[in-house]
Amino acid sequence: MQIAQAAGVSKMTVSRVLRDADGFSEATREKVMREVERHGYLPNRLATTFATAQASTLMGVCVPSLSSYLVMQVLESIDRTLERLGYQIIIGSHNNQQQQEEAWLKNILAWRPAGVMLSSKYHSKSTLKLLQDSAVPVLEFWDLNTSPINMSVGFNEYDAGFAMSQHAILKGYRNAALLLAASDDKTVTPERISGFTKGFSEAGGSIVHTEILNDQPGFYAGYYGTENLLNHTQAADMIYYMDDALAMGGLAWCQRKGISVPDDIGIAGWGGHEAASVLQQRLTTTAIPVLQIGKLSAEQLVRSLKSEVTENVSAVPAKLINGETL
Repeated sequence: MQIAQAAGVSKMTVSRVLRDADGFSEATREKVMREVERHGYLPNRLATTFATAQASTLMGVCVPSLSSYLVMQVLESIDRTLERLGYQIIIGSHNNQQQQEEAWLKNILAWRPAGVMLSSKYHSKSTLKLLQDSAVPVLEFWDLNTSPINMSVGFNEYDAGFAMSQHAILKGYRNAALLLAASDDKTVTPERISGFTKGFSEAGGSIVHTEILNDQPGFYAGYYGTENLLNHTQAADMIYYMDDALAMGGLAWCQRKGISVPDDIGIAGWGGHEAASVLQQRLTTTAIPVLQIGKLSAEQLVRSLKSEVTENVSAVPAKLINGETL
């Protein structure tokens, strides 16, 4: 075995290190892992578990977070579709960190999956090389990638933000504030915010303030975040929220403080959360066709595995919901 020879240890020791067993020193482990990294070795765990050459029925799916309502909806759609087609999914999350996506990918490729589905269109150079070397079919979903690795299914984030800006301008709003939330220093939804900002400024409007909370998006974050935002600026006549949970929290704060929506201030969300449609005031938002994205993504990837005709790029448009808060 190449790894064992290069590290100067036995095959059994290499096997123990890769299985994270005991019976070796830390120095030995480091020596083996250096050679594993240098050779780009990926253990075939399926071959170890099943002494058969049958084709894999596993699909790897990596998403930003497992706490998002929209992410869970699209995962459910992917899982149902793949189960119907005879496949099972292994789920991971990358928290919008390319390094975490790369680490997950190394682990999942060791199981020799039939294909992988990645929710981001931005990947590290190491990730791209891993995918190229493995030759596993790749489908990128969610934010549409017009130059995908193999295939892409999704909507255009920039267009979604731009469309909301045009809707707000037509409603008479001219001074917008943005409320975003992120638990780290990563820029949040940059293309959507760029589309909204561009469309708003081109029509003569202004972005008067951007509030970024060091928190996960959620109802309570939207509640206290709206108070923070309006303490920073009195010039805003509308607030564009990063997602519907934040927007619904903001709407609750305004109602509690006697601020009339949309007369005193307009509110717009994003995502199409189920609860947003049954509020006393229906939320103005952008609905994302999560079930369609999940189903089409799974079907396209399986078609490619069967060498059937597929679309490299499949656009699934988002829909602006003209509610009562803007």
